[in-house]
This record gives sequence, C-alpha cells and structure tokens, in this order.
Amino acid sequence: MRRTMVAGNWKMHGTRASVAELIDGLRNLNLPKDVEIAVFPSELFIDRVINGLEDAPILVGAQDAAIESKQGALTGEISPEQLVGAGCKFVLIGHSERRLILGESNETLNRKFAAAQASGLTPVLCIGETLEQREAGQTLEVVERQLNAVIDEFGIDVLASAVIAYEPVWAIGTGLTATPQQAQDVHAAIRAQLAQKNPEVAQGVRLLYGGSVKAANAVELFSMPDIDGGLIGGASLNADEFGAICRAAGN
Repeated sequence: MRRTMVAGNWKMHGTRASVAELIDGLRNLNLPKDVEIAVFPSELFIDRVINGLEDAPILVGAQDAAIESKQGALTGEISPEQLVGAGCKFVLIGHSERRLILGESNETLNRKFAAAQASGLTPVLCIGETLEQREAGQTLEVVERQLNAVIDEFGIDVLASAVIAYEPVWAIGTGLTATPQQAQDVHAAIRAQLAQKNPEVAQGVRLLYGGSVKAANAVELFSMPDIDGGLIGGASLNADEFGAICRAAGN
C-alpha cells in the first residue's frame, strides 16, 4: 500500500522572520497520521527548519544537491552527505526550473540522483511538459523520455527508492491546474510505463502531482487512483493552507 505524501517546496522564499513564523504555524497544525509530510526550504534555512520541526510529524528535504555524494572541493555546492548529516530525508531532482532556467541536463540530473541515493537521501524526481509540448500532443512522450533518462542509466529498480513528481510546467505558479482527469491520465501512463519493466516497482512507487495545488482542488486531485499526493509550491508558504492540503490527502 502506497503511503500518501504531501511535500512543500518553498523555492527561493523565506526570511529569518517569515521562516520562523511558518515554522510556528506548521508546529500548530492538526495533521493526518497516515500522510507523510515534508517541506523543502531554501538551503540557507535547512538547519533552522529541522530544529524547529524536531517534535512535529514533518520531514525536511533539500531543493538541490551536488553531483558528488561526499564532501570535497566543489565551491558553492552542498553534498548529499552534508544534507544527510543535517537531518534531511529527501532531495528534489530535476525540477523544471532547474531544467529550463538553469539548464541542467539529463547527465547532470542523473549524477545528482545517484549521489543522493548513495548518501541515503530519497530523490523526488520531477518530470513534466511545457505548454508548447502539451499543445503539440507530446506530453506522454516528454515524461517518458525524462523517466527513461534515469531508467536507461541505472535500471528500473532505483525508482523503488525514489518518489516521482509529475509537474506540468504550464501549471507551476501560473494558477492553472491540470484537471483531475488530465493529471490522472498522465500518472496512469507513467505507472504503465514502469509496469512494462517491473510491475512491482510500478505499484510501489509514489507518484505526486504538482502545479497550483490548493486546498480547494486537493481533494479531487488526490482522489484519483494513481495520484499519491502532491508537491506543493506557493500554497506551502501558508501554514493553514498547507495543513488543509495535507488533511485533504488524508481523506
């Protein structure tokens, strides 16, 4: 049985004051026990968030990690080993903003994926199509290609120790959201693609939906059979809204 997961990606948001306020808000939430909950703060605040949420049922992940698993001479980077030492459990790999804006290639993302797993972090592998690709009917081709970049390099079994987040690029931070059926169709196609290689991995891996998820649409999205939770952006910066989304996932 796949355990539902709700993850909050804070992106490049947060000041000392706002992070302290958000931590306080999260600590006071009534959260469902059957949902795995995680937040991904800016790396500047990881220590503070981990310490602040020590007694809360909320795990912490990083938004990025280096291509090398161990400490070393790579100025400006943070190694997965350091993140594990700080108390992180997850790391985002391949978010569209890093693919499209920062130009991270499949080769770079594969190195990050492998380094994360080698250090004991669970990668949250982000995949998704642009608006142009969707309008061209290329959605399934794009997500299949992005998934195969990892599978062809490492084999299907590595995904048993990962989470996959489908985030249509056109729905991230735009207010646009894939309809529950649109999201389900892609999630079902992803699971079918994995099942062709290993049915057990396909049934066990969690598939999250991301893209303007809010409390108002979370229940319907999370009710779809192949959607196992959400990767939440802007709504995760509001503790009450994030808590409502987590409770929706628990229903």
